[in-house]
Amino acid sequence: MVLLQIVLCIFALKIILMRRLLLLIFLLCFSFIYPQQKKPEVGTGMESRKTIPPVKKAKAAHNQYRIISLQRDTTFVDTSLTIKKEYAYNYLRKDIFGLLPFANEGQTYTVLDYGLKAYNPFPEIGFSGKQFNYMGVNDIKYYSVATPVTELYYKTVMEQGNSIDALVTLNTSERFNMSIAFKGLRSLGKYVNQLSSTGNFRFTSSYITKNKRYAFNMHFTGQDFLNGENGGITTLDNFESGDGAYQNRARMEVYLKDAKSFIKGKRFFVDHHFRINPTAGHNNLYLAHQFTYENRFFEYKQPTVASTVGEETVYRFGTSYVLSNVDDQTRYNRMYNKVGALYENSLLGKFQFFIEDFRYNYYYNKVLILDTGIVPNALKDKIQTVGGQYEYRKNKWNGTFLYSNSTSNQSLSTFDAQLKYQLNPKNSFVFQYQMMNKLPDLTYNLYQSNFVAYNWHNTFKNEKIKNIEVAAATQWFDASLQVTSLDDHLYYSNDAAVDSRQQLISPKQYGKTINYLSVKVGREFKWWKLALDNTILYQQVGQEEAVLNVPKLVTRNSLYFTNYFFKKALYLQTGFTLNYFTKFYVNDYNPVVTEAFVQNEKKVGDFPMVDFFVNARIRQTRIFLKAEHFNSKMTGNTFYTAPNYPYRDFMIRFGLVWDFFQ
Repeated sequence: MVLLQIVLCIFALKIILMRRLLLLIFLLCFSFIYPQQKKPEVGTGMESRKTIPPVKKAKAAHNQYRIISLQRDTTFVDTSLTIKKEYAYNYLRKDIFGLLPFANEGQTYTVLDYGLKAYNPFPEIGFSGKQFNYMGVNDIKYYSVATPVTELYYKTVMEQGNSIDALVTLNTSERFNMSIAFKGLRSLGKYVNQLSSTGNFRFTSSYITKNKRYAFNMHFTGQDFLNGENGGITTLDNFESGDGAYQNRARMEVYLKDAKSFIKGKRFFVDHHFRINPTAGHNNLYLAHQFTYENRFFEYKQPTVASTVGEETVYRFGTSYVLSNVDDQTRYNRMYNKVGALYENSLLGKFQFFIEDFRYNYYYNKVLILDTGIVPNALKDKIQTVGGQYEYRKNKWNGTFLYSNSTSNQSLSTFDAQLKYQLNPKNSFVFQYQMMNKLPDLTYNLYQSNFVAYNWHNTFKNEKIKNIEVAAATQWFDASLQVTSLDDHLYYSNDAAVDSRQQLISPKQYGKTINYLSVKVGREFKWWKLALDNTILYQQVGQEEAVLNVPKLVTRNSLYFTNYFFKKALYLQTGFTLNYFTKFYVNDYNPVVTEAFVQNEKKVGDFPMVDFFVNARIRQTRIFLKAEHFNSKMTGNTFYTAPNYPYRDFMIRFGLVWDFFQ
């Protein structure tokens, strides 16, 4: 155990380049030295002279290692190796079907599946290109474990760096748990000015009293993401020609050689409830409270304003108020309280009535007086809502129905109904209907910049969303149908002249209805030791103008082989994965506000992305080796993530996920 401890610490110190993780390594080592179980005491009298036989520890069952969401849905620590683990072995630590990553790890993503978008009626800060890896309240998990658990994730990156995620969780008693984790990334990338340096720190704690009358979950997160923003390559012909001189991607000319975007945020969150009646019975009454305080800071820096394309000087984002050293800073903080009373009846279900108070302050350090009008320095508001929620769980049925409406000046409302029927352990069906009146995200209504075109103050209408989803998870296939209706949809588009090489984007509101339809089907076929896993997504948009653009077809197909070796000590998984999507007018990316914007000039898609992988499991260790996009030289250099951003070239990456159970 001591040797394992030393090896682990050396391994972690080599791959971690950020100082904040040193605390985590110390706690990891500490958990080995002081296990949760007490050692048997040795007597001090005559009995101490007798030989005491060693006591065998009882092995904890797998269901004693629980992972619990904020909604109290429970899963268990899983060390198996399946095709779904292969799909989730990436920077986001989840299946990213429907997301197309940019060339460097830790950058933004192009959204291929619009159905992935989740809505919140309250206004968010914006800067959506920075939100893919930002862990929100619902992304944080809580734990209850019989013995201390450590998980280490490691993966190589494109150039000069590593990607790691380390977690330690333990119970000091059966009723109190704490966990500490850090996810860090540094990757230089293959192109000029493409550095990614990110960190996600989180600490969680859970407690429940012995009589289960009071319980709480709390967490603290500190997150920061730094990205070099090169604006894409300037000359697509150099990339597409296949000229050997440009096989070294660092020779490609880019628009921005020193621009950077940076966002950081800290959040403190508590969710707790108290049962009023001392003893639990068929009828229970609870008081519940949820509190969030969060602040965020966004900065865009561009020391050199002018870009050079060959012999031409280009001002990528138009004229600016300064000749150099653009430094745009946005600050935001919010506080959220939710107080409710919950009545629980063993026959009828749970009835909850609640009040929400949401306050935010989004601000800059100056007021702008322009020819087009005054751009204020802040947006701030107080929003109060009242609502109710009914939850029913009985036998095979599980339903949740929620309605809330604002009592303050803002027009804000939500109706969300979800019903699940579990026919048997292998077959379940879910129906969901959502109707929302959503306040605009804050960057749509206010933004200030040193670039002249990037200053605006708007009073957009609320977005109206109606969404219906039907999903089936059966022993034969998985399928889902989604129908969405959007009114007063907000988006960004480019106001610059065509072929001007400029991005002068601004927010717009579409006054007509957009209808979106998607059908997704998944099925795995197995024969002998071979398997073919398929996921197919079909999308259709009904609109008078091309505002919401999506590919009609997105597919992922994996053909792989699995088998045990060395007396079942090693489990091997190897095969190919094909990803493909049809051509469409993909959204472009703007680094000043880190937002995707609509463009209708260049179509992207219709190129296969084939990966070859070899994965293995030895006890609780899963090892991953992948040749990514190994067919890139066979199909020609026509693969893009956005109009000026090439997709990833062929590369070999490897890593592991290692779980320790003390």
